[in-house]
Amino acid sequence: MRLLVTGACGYKGSVLVPKLLALGHQVVAFDIQWFGNFLTPQAGLTVVRGDVREVETIDLRGVDAIIHLASVANDPCGDLDPKVTWEISALATMRLADKAVRQGVRRFIYASSGSVYGVKSELQVTEELELAPITEYNKTKMVAERVLLSYASELAVQIVRPATVCGLSPRMRLDVSVNMLTMQALTNGRITVFGGDQVRPNIHIDDITDLYLYLLEHEDIVGVFNAGFENLSIGDIAERVARVVPSEIVVTPSNDPRSYRVNSDRLLATGFRPRKTVDDAIGEIVAAVRSGALKQDDRWYNLRWMQKGMAR
Repeated sequence: MRLLVTGACGYKGSVLVPKLLALGHQVVAFDIQWFGNFLTPQAGLTVVRGDVREVETIDLRGVDAIIHLASVANDPCGDLDPKVTWEISALATMRLADKAVRQGVRRFIYASSGSVYGVKSELQVTEELELAPITEYNKTKMVAERVLLSYASELAVQIVRPATVCGLSPRMRLDVSVNMLTMQALTNGRITVFGGDQVRPNIHIDDITDLYLYLLEHEDIVGVFNAGFENLSIGDIAERVARVVPSEIVVTPSNDPRSYRVNSDRLLATGFRPRKTVDDAIGEIVAAVRSGALKQDDRWYNLRWMQKGMAR
């Protein structure tokens, strides 16, 4: 298939694109490259530096499916400039979906977020629960979902609500919980935990990218799917890290009371199975740091990089 992957140079895209190419797909990797481009040139890959807000510049001729990863990622970054966040994460998605329908694209796989649920009292968060987003990032994801579902009669729409992703990527992120706590242990011998009792869902980066491959192979699996397979407290994650990298765990108060367990039974019922765990992610990051393959860099922290004015 000929595929358009937006946000292809990001944390997930940099892992996903090589997998797509290995399966023989032709990939157009479209990305604004705020954080750089870590994709290795190879046959079947076309990298286009562009802005999804400029939908008229996106060539959909011959494209069989779109995997839409592009957005302003995470709550703090989304709050930096709400106008830009809405333009990129909501309006551009609407315009891209409209163009896809008009140009005959058959498939649209969308990377939403488990954070669209907001604060929930239910212990098991399923797809049937009402969405109650509380930040600009969450709200744009919810709006984009609703726009895409309005095209469900014209496109095969497959929406994924991922848990917090962890693990290694060529375009690394060290501002997500497992990765961040592991790097703290390695660099400081000390892990700072805010609160600690809050339970959050997690998914390994190999599993979330394999899920996009799985959906690509199963056009009949449509709708909205949670994707999170390990519901762990922040304190539990810190203890898992400390077992691998002996470290002091310091617990401080938190102003974020969110605690919930994502239920992914709907996805598991389709036959998809995860292969990796949080422990795998911790071990892989430790090995990469100790070998010198991964080092601290402001580029791996979205908010820090954007505040420095590098994301332009």
